[in-house]
Amino acid sequence: MAQVLTGIQKAAILMIALGSENSAQIVKHLGDAEIEQLTLEMANVGKISPEQRDFVVEEFHQMCIANDYISKGGIEYAREVLERALGETRAFEIISRLSTSLKMRPFDLVRRTDPKQLFSFIQGEHPQTIALIMTHLPVDKAATLLASLGQDRQADVAKRVATMGRTSPEVLKEIEKVLERKISSLAPTDYTASGGIQSIVDVLNRTDPGTVKVVMDALEIDDPDLAEQIKRQMFVFEDIVVLDDRGIQLVLREVETKDLGLALKGSNPEVAQRIQANMSSRAAQMLKDDMEFMGPVRLRDVEEAQQRIVKVIRKLEESGAVVISRGGSDEIIY
Repeated sequence: MAQVLTGIQKAAILMIALGSENSAQIVKHLGDAEIEQLTLEMANVGKISPEQRDFVVEEFHQMCIANDYISKGGIEYAREVLERALGETRAFEIISRLSTSLKMRPFDLVRRTDPKQLFSFIQGEHPQTIALIMTHLPVDKAATLLASLGQDRQADVAKRVATMGRTSPEVLKEIEKVLERKISSLAPTDYTASGGIQSIVDVLNRTDPGTVKVVMDALEIDDPDLAEQIKRQMFVFEDIVVLDDRGIQLVLREVETKDLGLALKGSNPEVAQRIQANMSSRAAQMLKDDMEFMGPVRLRDVEEAQQRIVKVIRKLEESGAVVISRGGSDEIIY
């Protein structure tokens, strides 16, 4: 085959080749992130040549057979059988792929550790070490960890996450040695892709607005280009103005009036004007009255209300009800 296919491309081709009924049964066993990634790839895969289809189906068949051999007699037994059937080179390729899929994920135990407890383990570590650990955490836990850091370290760690590439086994092992007295050591055995813009965007989207502001203000000074890339992919409360009128009206139906009033207390006039323009005159006046009646409010309450509204917007994005323009000619539809 002239084109080298990635793993996700092969999975998409296989799903298409199996047909919708069989593919639906497979989807039931996948996680949400896997379904989303696979669906996107299936939508973008384009035309599939007979050669591509046959190659992918045959490779899948061979790996199923190899996996069966492994379960019966281990990897060495499977290697021996496949070498006799397919030759040494082809057997090596199949076993290598299966071996990779059987490895323990890096920092598997760390991911199950309470983030506050984890912070006590690593607070004295170098920012690069903390950034690497964050890239292996679920985004909610990574957000909690980032918020736990002092303001003088948050932007530094965020930048390191965003610019991190691939990490060697030796580096991961060194970090494991540091943590092994507190948690069980792990054994990564291959290079691991981690970090990147989307990684830190996911974290910041789940971090409190105060921490986000500290991080972004510092990044805009330290690395304006990186800050701009991150901002283009993030969605914060004040970005509600990029929604069309229908989108704003959908959001208003789903949020509590009290949350809306609190959230607008800490926003700029443009946001309030845009929201009130999508309300009836009576509702807009009631909102203004409620905000005046509130008097002074705590910043924390404002930020929490804004986060609740952003969560509503994300749910509408996921359902396809809201379209967000990210600038330029590209639009991302969730």
